[in-house]
Amino acid sequence: MTAVWRWVRGRAGELTRFGVVGIVGVLVNLGVFNLLRLGPLSPDAEVAGGVDRVVTAKIIATLASILFAWVAHREWTYRGRSRHRPAREAVLFALINGVALVVEAGVLFVSHHWWGLDTVLDDNLFSLVGIGLGTVTRYVGYGLFVFHPPVDDAARTASSDDGDAAA
Repeated sequence: MTAVWRWVRGRAGELTRFGVVGIVGVLVNLGVFNLLRLGPLSPDAEVAGGVDRVVTAKIIATLASILFAWVAHREWTYRGRSRHRPAREAVLFALINGVALVVEAGVLFVSHHWWGLDTVLDDNLFSLVGIGLGTVTRYVGYGLFVFHPPVDDAARTASSDDGDAAA
């Protein structure tokens, strides 16, 4: 348990920034989702046909929150980390978020279309479940593939791992 606590303490600032960006990203995601779900992409709307486009609304909302998050994470959360060239970083960021988008939209698709839980409340609850699972996917993916740890952190982690093994 102490190794986990040390890991959390060592990354408290980064985890806090990630959480703040995440909370604002959730607000962007749910705000855009509900604007579309209750507006131009609602089941009653006549825009683009009369089919239920709840998953389309979810995908658009998630893309809007991804764009917000990339800028916020790049300029704030992971500011001190080494980065790829912006184009490569954007592609890696997009790939990680593509996986998270499939997770988020998949949860909503299953609840809405397979389970028949299709009220606005149901859609928002399962949207939050999907966002939670997508957040875990993003945090792990960003740390592994997009934003490399600072050299000092990598050296510190390697030396503390060696010290733990020797003890």
